[in-house]
Amino acid sequence: MIEQLHPRILENKDWATLLFVLTFAVVAMTKSAYETRFSEFSKLIFSDKYAKIYRDNSHMKSSFTVGLFFVQIISYAFFIQLTMNIFGYASKTDWILFIQIATFLLYFILGKYLIEKIVATSFNIDDFVELFNLQKVTYRTYIGVLILPINAILFYYNNIPQIIPLIIIGISLCISVYSYFISIKTYQNVIIGKLFYFILYLCALEIAPYYFLYYWITKGSA
Repeated sequence: MIEQLHPRILENKDWATLLFVLTFAVVAMTKSAYETRFSEFSKLIFSDKYAKIYRDNSHMKSSFTVGLFFVQIISYAFFIQLTMNIFGYASKTDWILFIQIATFLLYFILGKYLIEKIVATSFNIDDFVELFNLQKVTYRTYIGVLILPINAILFYYNNIPQIIPLIIIGISLCISVYSYFISIKTYQNVIIGKLFYFILYLCALEIAPYYFLYYWITKGSA
């Protein structure tokens, strides 16, 4: 009696391994090139010293920020895809989906930044928005670097409980809210002077985009 043969489906993880190695290498090179700055950056959640030292908007375009921005995009894209996989919506080894998520994140962040620049110019609050953006980028990058090793663990293990990504999301949201309080505390004098524009800016560009994004995602998966 001839046994029925079934094709063995192998998941291609080489692309993910390459990206993990590349992103960890970027973090290592950044740490080596900016040893003091990276040391202060790593303590960001425990101290606002980094935010006070590197508050000049010229740091927005430094190689430190640009290099870790790349890490941030890769890290968030991995986390989104892994979360979708854990909840049964996608395959974690689908590299095409990863490219789509990473591209969407890149355009979303850069597009939002450009719109903020236009609105800031219209409201005559360019300097404040530049500083505020630098604070946001710093904490967002910090979260991306933190979850990068977690992504690597989640990727190479199966049967991850659904509570794990929810905990990570919860902690990330707490850090984000904390970053807003730090920003408001740091620039309170500027904010008080232009309180109306700040509230308008906060509602239009910090709350509305994420609300519509959440609505679009939940509506699409319904």
